[in-house]
Amino acid sequence: MEETISLKELFQTLKKRMALIIIITLVAVMASGAVSYFVLTPVYQSSTQILVNQTAEEGQYSTNEVQTNLQLINTYNIIIKSPVILEKVIDELNLNMSASQLNAKLTVQNEQNSQVVNLSVQDENAATAAEIANTTAEVFRNEIATIMSIDVNDVTILSPAVVTENQSPIKPQPLLNIAIALVVGAMAGVGLAFLLEYMDNTVKTEQDIEKIAELPVIGVIATIDNTAETANRAERTTRLRGESIGS
Repeated sequence: MEETISLKELFQTLKKRMALIIIITLVAVMASGAVSYFVLTPVYQSSTQILVNQTAEEGQYSTNEVQTNLQLINTYNIIIKSPVILEKVIDELNLNMSASQLNAKLTVQNEQNSQVVNLSVQDENAATAAEIANTTAEVFRNEIATIMSIDVNDVTILSPAVVTENQSPIKPQPLLNIAIALVVGAMAGVGLAFLLEYMDNTVKTEQDIEKIAELPVIGVIATIDNTAETANRAERTTRLRGESIGS
């Protein structure tokens, strides 16, 4: 038997289960807010910029040399995150972590057609993140001269990482998490409402009988409220007994 659901029935289902939908949504929002503010540890990010530009001889600086420098940027990005650099950073800062763990905190990238390398570090402590970023840039500047036979003066740290006052963490983002929880909670509530309605096979109205039996309803037995009638009978019985005793 093929069943069709009208738009009106959908709205009726939502209206009937609105309390459930609201409760689920509020629970999701409160849980997300509690986790974001009280459970997750804030993570801060500090960044520094490095310019690597091999100096050309006077009068010989050409477009080809610029393209060569751009092509070397990917090599520099790999070198910055290599164990050769990271191990020295760990030793200088006396960090209690491995090179792979430090590597996971670093992000190295460059803008398209740019010789500037952006080095970003994420850590639970803002000062530590800035210190790691600056130390990594300095170690790279010193070691690249030996690794790639580049003059140290060709490597320039454009903007060292700094810790600003009242620096905000980059994650978690409580408002974003709460907004996502609001949407997900509402969707889950609506889905559960329709699931409960689908699984509810009890007969409540004459329309339900028509759908199940595929037969028209020709009569309805009204519900009789016996409360008033029972009270009247009891009152009459008491009065009759009183009259019998009096006679």
